[in-house]
Amino acid sequence: MCGIIGYIGQKNVTEVLLNGLRKLEYRGYDSAGVALLEDNGIEVVKCKGRLAILEEKLTGNCFGGRIGIGHTRWATHGEPNDSNSHPHLSNSEKIAVVHNGIIENYLQIKEFLVSKGYRFYSETDSEVVSNLIEYNYRGDLIAAVTETLNDIEGSYALGVVCTDCPQQFVAARKDSPLIVGLGKGENFIASDIPALLAYTREVYILEDREVVRVSSESVEIFNLLGERVEHEIFHVDWDVAAAEKGGFEHFMIKEISEEPHAMQQTLWPRLQGGEVVLENSEALLAAVADCHRINIVACGTAYHAGVVGKYLIEKLVRVPVEVDVASEFRYRDPLVEPGQLTIIISQSGETLDTLMAMREAKRKGSRTLAVVNVVGSSIAREADDVLYTWAGPEIAVASTKAYNTQLAALYLLTLAFARAKGLLDTASYLAYQEELRLLPDRVAEVLAQKDAIQKFAAAHFNAKSVFFIGRGLDYALALEASLKLKEIAYIHSEAYAGGELKHGTIALIEPGTLVVCPLTQEALFDKMLSNIREVKARGAVVLAITPAKYAAAVAQTADAVLTIPDMDSLFSSAAAVTPLQLFAYYVSLMRGNDVDKPRNLAKSVTVE
Repeated sequence: MCGIIGYIGQKNVTEVLLNGLRKLEYRGYDSAGVALLEDNGIEVVKCKGRLAILEEKLTGNCFGGRIGIGHTRWATHGEPNDSNSHPHLSNSEKIAVVHNGIIENYLQIKEFLVSKGYRFYSETDSEVVSNLIEYNYRGDLIAAVTETLNDIEGSYALGVVCTDCPQQFVAARKDSPLIVGLGKGENFIASDIPALLAYTREVYILEDREVVRVSSESVEIFNLLGERVEHEIFHVDWDVAAAEKGGFEHFMIKEISEEPHAMQQTLWPRLQGGEVVLENSEALLAAVADCHRINIVACGTAYHAGVVGKYLIEKLVRVPVEVDVASEFRYRDPLVEPGQLTIIISQSGETLDTLMAMREAKRKGSRTLAVVNVVGSSIAREADDVLYTWAGPEIAVASTKAYNTQLAALYLLTLAFARAKGLLDTASYLAYQEELRLLPDRVAEVLAQKDAIQKFAAAHFNAKSVFFIGRGLDYALALEASLKLKEIAYIHSEAYAGGELKHGTIALIEPGTLVVCPLTQEALFDKMLSNIREVKARGAVVLAITPAKYAAAVAQTADAVLTIPDMDSLFSSAAAVTPLQLFAYYVSLMRGNDVDKPRNLAKSVTVE
């Protein structure tokens, strides 16, 4: 959840660290800090709050060193304050550490170190790392770090500087992302690629339980046995502008506006000559032909994409699908066995709960297929098969274009699976492909209605509670729409299956309650109209999202109607979610919230 950066070279180290932290602040913004290795020791500057506060504290300070580490925090252990901020110094102030992750046995280690005379000045689990490294230090920093890593349990990405090692620093990772950036006369570490794009496009992607010694001229990678490990250089081919706002007020609105292009990137290269062409899919499709059950495992927004996937796959592939929240899946001894397929969905490919769930599925013999955005991420590397969404960088904490491209990927998989099982005739197969080819343009049509959505948001941004109801695929859509509003507008909202209203929920409807109703499923259209009439009879204000052909009928009952283009209802979720993302964005904006950095949240959830 936190972001770390490290640098050694001839540039102004403070400037490099701050530039990197600006690109990583989406990973946590409770506090920030840097540790700079100076001639007279380690200078630590850190503080509670946004990065701008740290920048202000650093203004006018003339540090002369050329090595340093930085951190932006999402709090897990200890409230956000100056003391709990990173970096953490060891008692002798010889060693400083930044840490992303959770040390699960920190209390035992802390008790041991206290018995040895160490004192602690924070409530964090991370402070034990700097002191344990100091305890294990006997003149060789990488040996001390390696010994420490053999003692700690949990997840970590670490950056470590030591006053005895003015020409190098050490880093390590397990279950938390870390890359090494390669330059000329300078090298870097970072939690994510955007932090380094201004300086290098050549990186090493570290594997679990690897330790790296970084100097200005060399990078040496070791395993925990002390053996040298060789890595291939990964070249980053992103356009730098893809990770910038590009004139938009917020990353979120930029990324919503990028949805048509992002979906093109996911769909069009895989629709070739009347076929759905997936990369390296022969073995996967052969396995699917005999598959008797599919699990979909994910968290948050990706989980909601998985719920859509369940409806699609069960309808066209006729295989039972179970969708699980990753944090529950791994702890309930799931019924997974050989012959099953487990689909893992994650934008970052580093979501810890999802990564661990995938490992549990693999341990039990399931084939695993990752639907991820970030190339070279942990989930992508460990899965048996990978389908990249190619959405480009997504910086805003609330996921938008990643969700649309996850749906696009699931549409492709559903068609490929159904064809592999012999369940789609050629005419239907081709017709569905044409629907997918047109989908980006249909999303673009929805984006053209931004003014109408903004106007409706202006009338309802003070709502105290909002309900989203839908049936079938629209219920899956309601789940995601509700989450978006909660995440960035801080409004209580709930999503319910339309038919469940009469089983208790309707008691919460009172005059003025806002109810948002997607109606895109032709077979369920009349049922949803009845549900709208039920809430209207109790005084609700209803916003409906429906295809253009139904707009006139819906307008007779709903208070406001937003339209999406007429299309096959199997694929309508990817178009109907866009106005609901925009609604959440405008409501959040009108409430004065920080749209890109909602409170208490971070982008890449690398802790349990």
